Amino acid sequence: MTRLAHLLSAASLAVMLSGCELAPDYKAPLVTAPMAFKENAGWTPARPADTAQRGEWWHVFGDADLDRIEQQVTDANQELKEAAARFAEARALAKVARSDLYPTVNATAGETSGELSHAIANPLPKRRYDNDVLGLDASYELDVWGRVRDAARAANDRAQASAGDLTTASLSLHAEAAVDYLTLRGYDAEAAVLGETVAAYAKALELTQSRFKAGDAAQADMDAARAALELARTKASDVHLDRAKLEHAIAILTGQPPAMFGIAPRNRDIAPPAVAEVLPGELLQRRPDVAAAERRVEAANYDIGVARAVFYPSFSLSALVGTEARAPSPLFTASAATWAAGASGVLNLFDGGSRHGVREEAQATFEEAAAHYHQTVLTAYGEVEDNLAAMRLLQDEERTQAAAVDAATSSRREAERRYASGYASYFDVITAQNVELTAKLGLVEIRYRRVNADVLLIKALGGGWKVADPAAKQTASFSADADS
Repeated sequence: MTRLAHLLSAASLAVMLSGCELAPDYKAPLVTAPMAFKENAGWTPARPADTAQRGEWWHVFGDADLDRIEQQVTDANQELKEAAARFAEARALAKVARSDLYPTVNATAGETSGELSHAIANPLPKRRYDNDVLGLDASYELDVWGRVRDAARAANDRAQASAGDLTTASLSLHAEAAVDYLTLRGYDAEAAVLGETVAAYAKALELTQSRFKAGDAAQADMDAARAALELARTKASDVHLDRAKLEHAIAILTGQPPAMFGIAPRNRDIAPPAVAEVLPGELLQRRPDVAAAERRVEAANYDIGVARAVFYPSFSLSALVGTEARAPSPLFTASAATWAAGASGVLNLFDGGSRHGVREEAQATFEEAAAHYHQTVLTAYGEVEDNLAAMRLLQDEERTQAAAVDAATSSRREAERRYASGYASYFDVITAQNVELTAKLGLVEIRYRRVNADVLLIKALGGGWKVADPAAKQTASFSADADS
């Protein structure tokens, strides 16, 4: 009983010491947050903390085809499946790390038969022997210095960071799909403008040919009209090529071979969603990459505790209870019972500097993670500012470009009138037509860039927003009617 009392005393002392903690007290790295966004002073940022629910933000565009594509991305995108698998892997590793907080218990059973060598003196009457064993053995590392707790905390933080990575991947892929789709619809609008232009130029060529036959137009006029028509057709083919490539990219995003995927051409108005003039500060908290970076800083902090713990002795308890007999029949009798218990401690005395290297590595990893966190926050602010500026300035560009289209259309009509009256050459008409076409295509491009800026702002904010006034709506159109 004396040995058992000593053993219990040593175990009790180790348990009392298990409250020690060697990891530094964790505090999230300080971030200098601006009082307001430079590009929109009414929007107030908050400390990033990944707390908001997101949802299917693409519904704000009110487009059934986009909704269908985004659902296919959710269901079948292979990069998203990779990120989900990495998240599952991180959760499993966290479970493995947490399991070290509990004892390990094994059931043992065995039967051994043997015979002693005749060359060895044997006082027993028989040289053959049998031994049957049945029991349980348990072992447990006393977490005196918090090594196991810190390792479990670090693994849990990395699992949470992996969840942030998964959300970031989902947000990025859905945003990419939205940008590709809206750009494709922009190409549909450009194709519509070019289709109307080709029809108008074909009609102009017919009129010029008629005038040439009547002797009222020169060969150069007819050649110029034909060149304008063919150039418009070339531009239309180029737009169709760009659209085809984008359609193939969307197919891959949805996890389908391009040959089995298609989006019917459609020229329709797509208005940018209304945006609250004062953005709630918590929306910046939606950035999952910021949250993931911060949780990796915390994990690295706990890794420092794990690295420090190796400088101290480790203690473990072990116990065995069971039965042992020379034959199966007496295994369950009282006389066959057996038990053992013990405690051990290990202290490394020399390792050639390995422990110091591990501790220095852990400290450097923490500093690296902290720097990455700061950079991620700065990048987040920059992306929000970029897209706020894009939304504001593209709205101004659309207004001035629309005025340019009106002026170019008026100029083209006047050039045609003067040519018909004999006061201008056909090259004046061609010049005016080119200016008008360039202006109309530019207006379409600005409009789909403006809608894409909304998508990129949604992405920069971590996914979605709530509009203060649901009735408020900004209007924009991909169409730019060609007036023949």
